[in-house]
Amino acid sequence: MKRSIVAGLVFALWVMSFSVSSKENLNNSNNEKLKTFQKTVSEPPLPTNIEKLSKPMRIAVIYPSADISDFWVKNFKAMTKRLLDLKLPYEVHEYPSKQIEHSLQSQYTDQVLNAEQPYDFVIFGPSELDLQADNIQKLSASDKFKTFIWAFHTPNNQWTHQPDGWFDFSSAMGADVLCDHVIKHMGKQVEFAANRGIPGITDTQRSQGFIDCVQQKGDWLNIYEHFGQYQKLGGADGVRLVLNNFPEVSMIHNANTAMTMGAVEALGEADRLSDIYVTGWGGTAKEIEKIRAGELDATPMRMSDDLGVATAEAIKFHIEGRASEVPLIYLGRITVVHNQMEESELNRLTKEAFRYSGIE
Repeated sequence: MKRSIVAGLVFALWVMSFSVSSKENLNNSNNEKLKTFQKTVSEPPLPTNIEKLSKPMRIAVIYPSADISDFWVKNFKAMTKRLLDLKLPYEVHEYPSKQIEHSLQSQYTDQVLNAEQPYDFVIFGPSELDLQADNIQKLSASDKFKTFIWAFHTPNNQWTHQPDGWFDFSSAMGADVLCDHVIKHMGKQVEFAANRGIPGITDTQRSQGFIDCVQQKGDWLNIYEHFGQYQKLGGADGVRLVLNNFPEVSMIHNANTAMTMGAVEALGEADRLSDIYVTGWGGTAKEIEKIRAGELDATPMRMSDDLGVATAEAIKFHIEGRASEVPLIYLGRITVVHNQMEESELNRLTKEAFRYSGIE
């Protein structure tokens, strides 16, 4: 309980002071806008004041939902269910891919841009931000629809065309709160390894941010890094390499759910789960299940449905002509859940995180 309260206070203070990027700081008015919008996301839905739309909104969602992580699907469910609660009729078309299928997202971008019946909103979850920069700008250049970005929050002021909104959880903040947790639990001078994802901004924040933090605050030693491509097999391969070559490692960091599942499975097969402290990323339903089973030790848990709910609310605000009240960047709440947490607290956080998408 104390950990959750502290994380919540950290989030509240951080929201007031975070920067969009090293080049662009949010001003005070936008900080206030963000805090006000967060209240809207956290509170029960308030249906739209528009009596009836002339036709259902058309929404396209391009995202890597075919991977093992339920992050994308749960955001989709939270968004669509919140839209129903807001009394906003819609039709939505999904364009799914895997995280590594970068070219497929390019094909989907062209399909959306050339759709016979134009969309009103396009939500794009990039496979990786830099690799999808051209596609994001193509979508953002259209005057037919609004473009929202999922899972990133770093606008590039060098782009010719900018998206209308960014919806994300801060990987940098997640790395910091996870860093503090493991140092408190394991102490200093720990030898560890990292299952990293794909080189790029997401892995830099999740993995390098964590590595830098534990090295600076805890004098930890990074023995080995493995780029597992955000895939379950990659996570398992990383663990096997560690077990075979670096017996001194006592903790393994994983940069997403898929690699976490692979890591846990490989450690279980080697009967080493009790020997090595394992962390995940995102607090997805699969990770919570592993924490309850005693196979996963800790994970930065996103209040998962915040992102989908925020997107639905942003759509409502745009429809009502209140787009100026939507922050350019929305960041959901995040805390650490772990295997020493009281079951009642874990249940409370889980219920809140998946209040729309549900728990399988």
